[in-house]
Amino acid sequence: MSVHLDPPRSVVEPLARHRALHPRPPSVNDFGMSIATVNGTGSANANSLLVRAIFRMGVPVMGKNLLPSNIQGMATWFEIRVSPTTQLGRTGAHDLVVAMNLQTFDDDVAGAAADGVVVFDSSAGPLPNRGRDDCTFLGIPLAALVTEAFDDPRQRVLLRNVAGVGVLAALLAVDPTVAIELLAERFEHRPQVLQANERAFELGYDEALVRVDCPLPFHVEPLDVTKDMVLMDGNMATALGCLYAGATVAAWYPITPSTSVMDDFTSLCARYRRVPEQEATPRATAPGAAGAGAVTTSARAAVDPTSLDCPPGFRNNYLVIQAEDELAAIGMVIGANWNGARAFTATSGPGISLMTELLGLAYYAEIPAVVFDVQRAGPSTGMPTRTQQADLIAAAYASHGDTKHLLLFPADPAECFELALAAFDSAERFQTPVLVLSDFDIGMNEWAVPRLEWDESYRPHRGRVLTLAEVEMLARFDRYAGWDADYVAARTIPGVHPRAAYFTRGSGHDSLGGYTEAPDRYEEVVDRLARKLAAAACALPAPVLERRVGAMGGVITIGSTDAVTREALARLSAEGIVLDYLRVRAFPFHDAVREFMAAHDRCIVVEQNRDGQLRALLSIETETPIERLGSVRLYGGLPATVDEIAEGVLGALES
Repeated sequence: MSVHLDPPRSVVEPLARHRALHPRPPSVNDFGMSIATVNGTGSANANSLLVRAIFRMGVPVMGKNLLPSNIQGMATWFEIRVSPTTQLGRTGAHDLVVAMNLQTFDDDVAGAAADGVVVFDSSAGPLPNRGRDDCTFLGIPLAALVTEAFDDPRQRVLLRNVAGVGVLAALLAVDPTVAIELLAERFEHRPQVLQANERAFELGYDEALVRVDCPLPFHVEPLDVTKDMVLMDGNMATALGCLYAGATVAAWYPITPSTSVMDDFTSLCARYRRVPEQEATPRATAPGAAGAGAVTTSARAAVDPTSLDCPPGFRNNYLVIQAEDELAAIGMVIGANWNGARAFTATSGPGISLMTELLGLAYYAEIPAVVFDVQRAGPSTGMPTRTQQADLIAAAYASHGDTKHLLLFPADPAECFELALAAFDSAERFQTPVLVLSDFDIGMNEWAVPRLEWDESYRPHRGRVLTLAEVEMLARFDRYAGWDADYVAARTIPGVHPRAAYFTRGSGHDSLGGYTEAPDRYEEVVDRLARKLAAAACALPAPVLERRVGAMGGVITIGSTDAVTREALARLSAEGIVLDYLRVRAFPFHDAVREFMAAHDRCIVVEQNRDGQLRALLSIETETPIERLGSVRLYGGLPATVDEIAEGVLGALES
């Protein structure tokens, strides 16, 4: 595993001199780094290889894609945070900068921490340090290495990044056998591709050992912290949650960053929602549950999980439709739910804008529906591959008139799975749309989360759906009469019995389901809808609370801002600035949210949008004077950093 380039320009001595002038204490399993490359060069797979190798060594790690929305040619970054704990928020300055893009070289070097290390491709010669005498610059001729080793021009472009991972593995003491093992798993059925990737990795690894005194002062050492954890992105977790919740119908229109929800759901269904021809079609239930129609082990063995074509003797027990637009997609979802299926769509902000009219229909006609909104930066087209939490108000009150919806806010992929189940159960229990709001950061980045757990006793909560026997006992069925303690009236599935038929309308109607423009009859229905939504607040996931002795105030946040906010508060607490913490998980707000706000003279709301939408919702819905709510707003499109939130909270306390 050695390569000889003549002459080998060693950087061992310069690195030793720099360490003597700028001594830095060793930092094991606790550092941050940034990799700057060009989109479309295969860097995503290479970056994932490095993160997964560190994770497989038992070390908690987080990787975040900061990529452009075009397909190829623009600057892209990948940030990695390594920590011996699960505090994995983005850092400000980076201990290690891999500057592989000359167009962004100056900015990338500026982002290095004091006493940091900058790695660059020295194939064309040395690069200036841009005045960063406090950093070590390591030049490795990556392009020259792969040019000498490989003939195909495109292969050289792709494998340059893999060779770069080899260099980083040597610098950071990443076990090379783990990386090779991961490559073998990825390219198991493509031996030639595997051989090329292994060779590229080894070229970079050996070259770094020859040229640099490895490892760097900051590096990784094996732990066992991740043994009960998985690396997973939120879109895959969402798709898995939909599968386990018993969803069998999905309609969608492609839009970044939600498209992979449907891609993953389709792939999962191709494996787990195929049944032998002789089996009857079950109603939507959970895989493995009684009556779920789960594919048996022998049947599964006969199905190729990589193929979307149903093999002979089997049939698909699911339906995924790519609609002509988001309007059509939500219409199909509402129709499927009305007909008794569990159906959903996945979209982003522009799709929510198009769906609002039909979401109002589902709210007023009381039809279940589930929508996954993977938020991105707006308005309009905005920045499709940047993250924000700017759809809160649009989703909460989607549609005209007095309309309000149930919202769920996952903080990481594990909660995407958990809240997917809660969304379907809540939609059917309360006969109303439920919108689950994640974002680009959760949806398209891999997070280290606890292994997903499944309760084998789970059964879907189908809500008040009358059976044939129940209908036959009725003298008359009135769709919106006879509500329960949650103000929910019983519904029927079309075709169950002629006596159970009713006219589903979005126009004014009374409790019997008949058309009306009489003020008192109209008000009776819409007032009940308001009471139903209020009752749902207590049934939705409760907020996460952390109370601390001597707290001088409270901090409230939502979604993906959770982990980085808690890390910022831990840092402030160590400095003597102690604050209680609450993370909202659902809307309408749980009573615990109101109690938390009432217990503090001042609360600071941390969120990722320009206008303080969570702050506004809290004030409107709890009637708390907005002056009592401080605000930290981060909306540039990148995931928030620990420094940004800590400084923002300090500023809000002083204002």
